[in-house]
Amino acid sequence: MKVDYLIVGQGLAGTILSYRLLKQEKKVLVIDQPQMESSSVVAAGLFNPITGNRMVKTWLADELFSELVDFYRELETFLGCRFFYQKPIYRPFVNMAEQNEWMGKSADPGIKKFIRKIHRNSVYGDFVEDAYGGLELNYCGYVDIATLLREYRTYLKQQQIISEETFEGEKLVFDTHLVRYRHIEARRVIFCEGPLSNVDRFFSWLPFRRVKGELLIIEPKEPVPVILNRGLFILPLENGHCKVGSTYDWKDMTWEVTEKAGIELRKKLHVFFKKYYKVIDQVAGIRPATLDRRPLIGAHPEFNKLMIFNGFGTKGVSLMPYFSAKFCNFLSNDKELPEEVNINRYFSLY
Repeated sequence: MKVDYLIVGQGLAGTILSYRLLKQEKKVLVIDQPQMESSSVVAAGLFNPITGNRMVKTWLADELFSELVDFYRELETFLGCRFFYQKPIYRPFVNMAEQNEWMGKSADPGIKKFIRKIHRNSVYGDFVEDAYGGLELNYCGYVDIATLLREYRTYLKQQQIISEETFEGEKLVFDTHLVRYRHIEARRVIFCEGPLSNVDRFFSWLPFRRVKGELLIIEPKEPVPVILNRGLFILPLENGHCKVGSTYDWKDMTWEVTEKAGIELRKKLHVFFKKYYKVIDQVAGIRPATLDRRPLIGAHPEFNKLMIFNGFGTKGVSLMPYFSAKFCNFLSNDKELPEEVNINRYFSLY
């Protein structure tokens, strides 16, 4: 079997990149083990242009969010299902000073378009403490990643371009113009395995900084109208449940949920959220974050037919549409990758 690209992993990265390549009429085969744990499946899938404790415009927000909406809407149409939901995020102000600060920031043209409204009085006081009002943001929402991956996998199966198996890197054989893997000949092999690439022998030298995150799934007594965010997020889903998160753990790299994280989330939720709720479930995942919080994209320094598209961390939903387009341009047209994401910035570690 001859293909242009052999893609290892069908998490969110492998899904988005393979879709881009198939649109370019490239021959693609995806290898993925269906029962393998995936951070994509349990992730909240949030996208938000204003992030962090200091609430600053996220890196490349203007570029990312002009790409994001059209891309996911197109992919919804292609698959014939819905998984992309636009919802405002509401962040209560803690005092009058913060309210005044954001009144001033709202005049900044670079910030203004991402602000839906600045509320100077309580608007969601039945749900959270917001005596000083709060900031309501545009260009926010979430991707139902589990639905996207499931429906895209169905498409790959229908087209017979996915192999459900464990990838064995030691079976790669390098020829001058191609890479052989068992019965497959590929022009390039692209690793999109998420956190697993940290242990892959070809890319283990890259500075991944994997982070475990845990979420609660709750059923509130009343529907939550917007995404709430202050110290933790409360993300209302279409089925009436909410995802609540998230924790950060740089030591425990197991996929099991922990009592410690559950207690931490419940304590924060008790302080933040006023409505009665019932905890339905608790889930955990490993985020493929990196030392400098930038993706890892590009060609291996020695085996130039091996590529990586990885390291998107908690902002993968926002970053992947934009950088998958950049990567495809690199693969097809030899366009340079942005310096901030090109793995050649770490060649000295190899």
